[in-house]
Amino acid sequence: MKGLIFSVKRYSVHDGPGIRVSFFMKGCPLKCLWCHNPEGISPYPESVIISKRTGTRIFTSKEEVGKYYSVEDVMGIIEKDEVFLHQSGGGITFTGGEPMLQVDFLHQVLKSCKAGGYHTAVDTSGYSSSENFKTIIPFTDLFLFDLKHLDNKRHLEITGCENIEILKNFQLLLESGKDIMVRIPVIPGYNDDNDNMESLRKFIITTKTESVRRINLLPFHKTGSSKYARFNFPYSMEGVQQPSAERMKELKEFFSGTGIKVKIGG
Repeated sequence: MKGLIFSVKRYSVHDGPGIRVSFFMKGCPLKCLWCHNPEGISPYPESVIISKRTGTRIFTSKEEVGKYYSVEDVMGIIEKDEVFLHQSGGGITFTGGEPMLQVDFLHQVLKSCKAGGYHTAVDTSGYSSSENFKTIIPFTDLFLFDLKHLDNKRHLEITGCENIEILKNFQLLLESGKDIMVRIPVIPGYNDDNDNMESLRKFIITTKTESVRRINLLPFHKTGSSKYARFNFPYSMEGVQQPSAERMKELKEFFSGTGIKVKIGG
């Protein structure tokens, strides 16, 4: 069995505790307008034409996005950093894209990671079947779970998917007792209005358990725009500004009212 992965990031410190190896799995059912990994949306390997300008000349080249890895391939990469992972209290994170789109491979590789004594984390939008989540819960120590918008209609407009199953799966993970870090993207004009932020805070307060370890507020940034240009993908967020430091500080204080530790950024 093999999984399709479009990037491997070693020595990561933003996808869970300690030093980690993060595997970016290809394919995502959501189409978030602000996605900063557009190359991870398609569930298939892609050949893309890269355009680079030097002075007045434009040079193009072909780049392959997405490579199939076996479980053994993944474990071979992990074992190179074994000492750093264990000494730092780190581990392995599967992100994307949406890892749950390749749940059979994810299940097998998580089992191997746990057998090797590694801390495991899955970064997910929550959009999958409950049965899929139940297969990986026993082998996952931490879930990094996105909450984007509580209004179902608005969620559909900005991500291309409804949030009904997402919220059900969030409740499922809470009941599992596994550690959860809630991730809230802050996207001006899309989900940063006071009504949605208040709804999210109330939802977290009314559902929270001791499993919710932290809330991460992820401010929109334009660094992903270079990827759209690089891969010649259309970019729809050109006029959107990054939230100010003052706004992010205000939201940090606002969500601290949940009684949960809040951090700006990943």
